[in-house]
Amino acid sequence: MSTLLEVKRLQVNYGKAEALRGISFQLSRGEVVALIGANGAGKTTTMKSLSGLVTPLVGEIWFDGVRIDRIPSYERVRLGIAHIPEGRRVFSALTVEQNLQVGAYTRREKKETDQEVERIYNTFSVLKEKSKQLAGTLSGGQQQMLAIARAMMSCPRLLLMDEPSLGLSPLVTREVVRFIGKINREGVSVLLVEQNALLALRISSRAYVLEVGTVVLEGSSENLLNNESLKEAYLGI
Repeated sequence: MSTLLEVKRLQVNYGKAEALRGISFQLSRGEVVALIGANGAGKTTTMKSLSGLVTPLVGEIWFDGVRIDRIPSYERVRLGIAHIPEGRRVFSALTVEQNLQVGAYTRREKKETDQEVERIYNTFSVLKEKSKQLAGTLSGGQQQMLAIARAMMSCPRLLLMDEPSLGLSPLVTREVVRFIGKINREGVSVLLVEQNALLALRISSRAYVLEVGTVVLEGSSENLLNNESLKEAYLGI
């Protein structure tokens, strides 16, 4: 598989505090790759750097052969990167369908947008049933589905997912995992940040472990699941 995303020596500071200390990693086309680690390890900062919400002090980000660490967020969306932030962040005062339309803001053809909305409704049937309902009145699980669907409206090649299971019941979490698998089978690569390390390793092919802004361990998810020190520190098994 060819490389889709490559991060080189990325350093991010918040004032004098070092959030990322020169991390490097990569993701190939069609992969689901996980970033795991404790709170404050730098996972969310990494995602924000990739989508353009944070500007790195040092380092490079390459997407499909194009260097993107100095271009604005909307240009990264046009290149095929979509970011689902932690906490879902749906537009509460807009309807479900209006949220989907916002997700398609980089698309110019109304016909294409309408077709994408229908495709989304075929995948997320609960959203079709609630298309005229305000997003803020949805359950937490439904809001997570809407956040995923809204990101998919831009037809991404790489989906950045930050804590998709946060605050969800086990039943809804399984549904979200099912959608991640479906999206990936359709050709979308996924970079996943997940506090639930066991879940992350079960649905990804490879993973990187972050500690205080540094990559301290990497490998196949299967091997990391069997890593004794990782089991003790993160997996609770």
